[in-house]
Amino acid sequence: MKKPSALPELDHPTLDVPSIKRSLSHRLVYSIGKDPITATDRDWFFSAAAVLRERLIERWMETMRSYYQHDSKRVYYLSMEFLMGRSLMNGMLNLCCEKEFSSALEAMGLNLADIRELEQDAALGNGGLGRLAACFLDSMATLGIPGYGYGIRYEYGMFNQGIEDGRQVEHPDNWLRYGSPWEFPRPEVLYQVKFHGRVVNYADENGQMNFHWVDTDDVMAMAYDYPIPGYDTGTVNNMRLWAAKSSRDFDLKYFNEGNYIGAVEDKNESENLSKVLYPDDTTEMGRELRLKQQYFFVSASLQDMLYRYEKFSESLDGLPDKVAIQLNDTHPSIAVAELMRILVDQHRMDWARAWDITTRTFAYTNHTLMPEALETWPVPLFERVLPRHLQIIYEINQRFLKDAMHHYPGEPALWQRMSLIDESGEKRIRMAHLAIVGSHKVNGVAEIHTRLMKETIFSDFHRLWPDKIVNMTNGVTPRRWLNQANPGLSALITSRIGKGWLKDLDQLRRLAPLADDTEFRAEFVRVKRANKLRLAQVIDQRLGILVDPESMFDVQIKRIHEYKRQLLNVLHVITQYNRIRAGANVPARSVIFGGKAAPGYRMAKLVIRLINDVADIVNNDPLVRGLLKVVFIPNYDVSTAEIIVPAADLSEQISTAGTEASGTGNMKLSMNGALTIGTLDGANVEIRNEVGAENIFIFGMTADEVTQLRAAGYNAWDHYDGNEELKQALNMLRDGYFSPEDRERYKPVFDQLTYHGDHYLLLADYASYIACQETVGDLFRNPSAWMRKAILNVAGMGRFSSDRTIRQYAETIWHVTPLPRGTEA
Repeated sequence: MKKPSALPELDHPTLDVPSIKRSLSHRLVYSIGKDPITATDRDWFFSAAAVLRERLIERWMETMRSYYQHDSKRVYYLSMEFLMGRSLMNGMLNLCCEKEFSSALEAMGLNLADIRELEQDAALGNGGLGRLAACFLDSMATLGIPGYGYGIRYEYGMFNQGIEDGRQVEHPDNWLRYGSPWEFPRPEVLYQVKFHGRVVNYADENGQMNFHWVDTDDVMAMAYDYPIPGYDTGTVNNMRLWAAKSSRDFDLKYFNEGNYIGAVEDKNESENLSKVLYPDDTTEMGRELRLKQQYFFVSASLQDMLYRYEKFSESLDGLPDKVAIQLNDTHPSIAVAELMRILVDQHRMDWARAWDITTRTFAYTNHTLMPEALETWPVPLFERVLPRHLQIIYEINQRFLKDAMHHYPGEPALWQRMSLIDESGEKRIRMAHLAIVGSHKVNGVAEIHTRLMKETIFSDFHRLWPDKIVNMTNGVTPRRWLNQANPGLSALITSRIGKGWLKDLDQLRRLAPLADDTEFRAEFVRVKRANKLRLAQVIDQRLGILVDPESMFDVQIKRIHEYKRQLLNVLHVITQYNRIRAGANVPARSVIFGGKAAPGYRMAKLVIRLINDVADIVNNDPLVRGLLKVVFIPNYDVSTAEIIVPAADLSEQISTAGTEASGTGNMKLSMNGALTIGTLDGANVEIRNEVGAENIFIFGMTADEVTQLRAAGYNAWDHYDGNEELKQALNMLRDGYFSPEDRERYKPVFDQLTYHGDHYLLLADYASYIACQETVGDLFRNPSAWMRKAILNVAGMGRFSSDRTIRQYAETIWHVTPLPRGTEA
C-alpha cells in the first residue's frame, strides 16, 4: 500500500481561548470518557494535557520531517537519567499559551493552579546529572538543534523520601500510577538486546576472523516517545525512552502443568531491567542489573540510530558526518564497544575503519573528579554478562597501549595508569578510560573542573592528546528556572527589558543599572517576599513548622553526600545556636535543607537524621527566641525546587574545593536573586567572575591549597583543639546533646571528623566558614544593600544559560547547524 508523502489536511488546533475551551470539553468526553458532572480535577488535568499535546503533535511531526528534508546531522544525547519534572506548565509556557489556558479553564469554573498540582513529577533521575540532561533537551529544542534524548523509561523513578523519627525511609516512586499523558508508546519500535551466552569465532574463506555471540538471553526494548518543545518556536524535539519487554510473554507448557509462576517467570525477569532507577548495587545481583540496564538502553539506542541513518545513507563511513553521540557521564560508555561490535561483527568492517568511525562519532562528558566515583566493573561480571564486549575492550586496550608505549617507551607505570583494565587488585574495567579512548572530544563542565581533569585524574591522557579535553561550563534553562519557577520576577524583568532575555540570557546585564533604582528594588523585594511567603506556607502545611518570612532563608538543597558538606552547615547551625543561647543578638535565620541520600549510603542517611534531630532541639528551645529555625523538607524533587529556589536569600555551595565538578543549583539560586556562600569550587569560580567578587561570599581553601594540605599531612585534631566553638559543637554531637534518647547516635559523625581524618576537611574550613557567615549576617541587617547585590547576581547570570552551553557543544564538539523554525502560535 502506498504511503502518503505529506501530512493530510488536519483540523489545526489553535491557541485562542474559545478553541481551547472546545478542546477541553471534547477531550474530557471523548478521550477521558467522563461527564463534566462527575469529572474530578485529575480528569480535567488529563484533559488539559491532551489539549496541549494536540498542539504539540503537529509541530513535533513538522520538526522531524524538516530534519529529514534538510538531511540534518543529528545529536543523540545518551543519559541514564532525565529529571524532567512536570510538563504541563513547561509546555504551556514554551508555547506561550499559559494565559489562554488559564482563561479557558477559569471560564469553565476551574483553576489552572490547582490542576497543575495533580501532575506527577517524572523523577527519572537522581540529581544534577538528570536535571542537566533535561535542561539540555530544552535548549536544543529552543535553538533548533536536531537533538534526541535517549534513556530508560523506569517504571519506578527516584524513590519517594519519607522522614520517620528523623530518618530517611524510601518508598517506591510510582510516577506512572495514573499513566503519563505525555508519552507515545511505540510497540512497533522494538529491538532485541542480548546478554550472557558465549562467543564462537572462526575464520572465513578469506582468512578473516569472524565472531558470533550465541546462546544468549534476549530482552526486547520497546520505545516510548516524549515531545520536547522549544520556547516560542515551532521546534519540538523527541526524547525516546526504552522499556524492557520479554521476548516470551507466557510459557503455556508451565501453565498447563499448573506452574503459574513459572509460566510468567521469563517475562517478569526480563522486564525488571527497566523497573527501577539505580538498583542497589551493594549486592552482586544489583550490580549485574545495573550493568544490564546500561547496556540495554545503549544497545537499543544504537540500533535505533543506525536504522534511522541507514534509511537514507548507503555507507556507514559517513556516520560521523550525520550522527554525533554524547555520552552523559560513564554510564553509557559501553556504547563505544557496542558500536565496534556492530561494525566489526555485523557489518564485517576491518578494525581500523570501524575504530575511525567510532571515535569520530562519540564524545564524552565527565562529571566527577573523584577517582572512587569513576565507574568500574569487575571483569568476571562483565565476562558473564557481555562476553563479546569484553573481547572488544581487550582489543581496544591492546591497540591503545601499544600506541601509548610508542609515545612513552620505558614508562610502565604510565601504561598501567592509562590501561582500560585496572589490575591493581581484582581486575576491573575502567569505563571512563574506555569513553576517553573511544571519543574524539572529552569535556569537563566548569573551568576549574576541566583544568583539574587535565592536571589530576586524566593528566596522562591530556599529555598524550593535548587537544582532546575541552571545557563546556554547565548551564540551566531560564525557561524552567526563572520564567516557570518565578513568574513574579520573570514579569518584573520583562516589564523593564522586554522578553528577549528568555532566548538570550545575556540581556539580563541590562538589569545592572536598576540595582540602584529605588522603585525597581522595591518591586524586587515585593517579589522575593511573596515567594518566601509561599515557601513558608508549604513548610507549615507539610511539616507544621512556622518560619518567619522576614528571616534570612538560608538554603542548601542538593543530594546528600559527604563532599557536599551538609555537615559543615550543621556545625554552623550548632555554633549559631550556642551563641544565641549565650545571649548573642543575630539576624533571624531559617536554615532550609532538602535532598536525598542513596539508600545504601549510611553516613549520608545519618546526616539527614542529625539535621532533623538538631531541628527538633533548636526549634523547641525557648532561649532561641525565634532567631533560628532548622527545616528539612522531605522528598526534594524538581517541583519542590521550583518553590524553594525563588524564595532563597542565601545559597549554600560549600563543597570541598576540587570535588564538585560544576553544580547547577548554584546557578538556579543566583538567577533567582540568592546570594552565594561558597568555596572556589565548580561553577562558583565563574559565578564570582560574572557577578563580581563583592557580590558573593567566598570562604575556605582553594583546590590547590587542599592538595598542598593533604600532601603536607592534615591533622583534624589541630583544629579541634585550637577552636573552642568547634570543639563545643563536636562534643555536643559526641555526647548526645541532640539525641538524648540515644547518646551514642552521632559518635560515628564525631569519629569521622576526628579519628578517621576528616577526609573532606570540614574542620580545616570551619573557622573561615563561620567568619564568612558573620559577614553574611551583617549584610542581611542592611536590606537595601542586600537587595542591590541580589539584583546584581540576577544581572550577572547570562553566561549560565544552557543555551550558551549547547551552542558551544554544537560548535566545538558536535559540528551541527541549528535549524530554527519560525514562531508558531
